[in-house]
Amino acid sequence: MLYAPTACGCDSVGYGPALLSVDEALAKISKLLRPVVSVETVPLERAKGRVLAQDVSAKSALPPFDNSAMDGYAIDAGTLTGDGPWRLPVVDRISAGHVGATPLPAGSAARIFTGAPIPLGADTVVMQENVERLPTEILLHIQPKPGAHIRRAGEELGKNTSILEAGHMLGTRALAACAASGNGTVAVKRRLRVALLITGDEVTPAGEKLTGGGIWDVNTPMLTAALSCANVDLVEIAHCPDNRAQVIAQVQRLSDKTDLLITSGAVSVGEEDHVKPALKALGVETLFSGVAIKPGKPVSLGQIGSMTWLGLPGNPYSAFVTWQIFGTAVLRRLSGQVPAQQDRQIVQINTEINRKAGRAEYRPASFAGAGLNGYRSVSFANACHSARVTGLPFADGLVCIPAETEHLPKGALVEFIAFEND
Repeated sequence: MLYAPTACGCDSVGYGPALLSVDEALAKISKLLRPVVSVETVPLERAKGRVLAQDVSAKSALPPFDNSAMDGYAIDAGTLTGDGPWRLPVVDRISAGHVGATPLPAGSAARIFTGAPIPLGADTVVMQENVERLPTEILLHIQPKPGAHIRRAGEELGKNTSILEAGHMLGTRALAACAASGNGTVAVKRRLRVALLITGDEVTPAGEKLTGGGIWDVNTPMLTAALSCANVDLVEIAHCPDNRAQVIAQVQRLSDKTDLLITSGAVSVGEEDHVKPALKALGVETLFSGVAIKPGKPVSLGQIGSMTWLGLPGNPYSAFVTWQIFGTAVLRRLSGQVPAQQDRQIVQINTEINRKAGRAEYRPASFAGAGLNGYRSVSFANACHSARVTGLPFADGLVCIPAETEHLPKGALVEFIAFEND
C-alpha cells in the first residue's frame, strides 16, 4: 500500500513537549515575523530576485494599436468582389515602428511587416506567401478571411490591468511582463541586512593547514553562497570562539545593523554551547528552541528588538537542512514574498525505509526515473549523517520521512523538496 502524508507528516505528538513539529515551527515563522517596510524603486535591469512592494499595472493597452502579425499586405477585404483573382496596386510600405503615409485607398494594398500598425482603411493582412507579386501590384487567387493576421489593440491587456501583485519575487518571466506592460521601473522591498556569525574554536578556513583538533569550515562558504541573492545585503561575516562573553559582544555589535542574524553552531545544550545563553542574557524573545527534525533538532528562532535571530546547528549537513527548511522560510517572510511557502511535490521511493520514529527526517535524494501512476521515483542513502555533505552535489532534493513513521515500503509516496539551481 502506498503512503502519502498530507503535509510533512511531522506534527505527531509524543516525542518531547519542548520540541515543535516542523509544521508548527514554519507556522510560527509565518505568523510572528514581520516583513521589512522600506521601499525603493529600481529599474528592471536591476530588479531580478527582488520582491515587489507595490502592484504592477499596465501603462497602456497591449498591444497599444492594431498591428500586423505577419509579413504581408494590408487590404480592405470588403473591396474584393466577384470570383477573383483580384489585382490590387501596392501604394504604401509600412515597417515596424512606422505608420502609413495616408489612409489606404479602397481597392489598394500596403506592403506591411510584422508589428507595423494597420493603416486606416485596412481590415485584413494577407500573408506574403499567399500573394503573387507583380512589379507594382499584387494578385490574389484566394479570398482572405476578413480580420486575418491582425493583433487587435488591447487583446492581451487593457490599460491599468493588474500584471503582478505585491509580494511577487521578480524573475525573468515577471520582468518580461513588466516591460511588455510599459513599466521601466518597479517598487521593491529594500534588501534584507543579514549578518552571519560562525562559532567554534575548531573551525578553520577551508584550505588552511589543520592543527590540533581543527576542522575545515564548511558553513561559512555554504551559507554565504545561500545568502548570495538579490534581496539580501550580507553586511558582515564574523567568526567567534566558544566564549560566552565574546558571543554576547558580537551579537550586540551586529544587532545594530542587521534585520537577520544567522548563527552557526553552539545552539545545543552542552557546556561549550554558548549561543543560546548569550542570547538569553541579551533578552532574546524565543519563538522556538528545538524542532522535531532530523538532522538539526537544536535549530532555534528568536527576536531581539527589530532583529530576527536564526540559530543553526554547527554540523554542516544539519546546518544545510535547517537552512533549506527554516532559513529560506525566514528570508521569504522577512522580504515580504508571497506565497511564503516552500514548493513541495510527491515522489515515490525506490527502496524501503526502516528507522526510529520521533522526528521528521530529511535525506538527500536523486531522481531515478519514472515511478507508478505518473510519480517520479527517487533513490537515497539508508541513513543521513549530520556532518556529511560531500554527497549533496549529486542529489536533486530532500525527501521527508514523516515523524511518526518507522517503516515505509518500496513504492511509498513521500514529500520531496527540490533544490533550486545553484
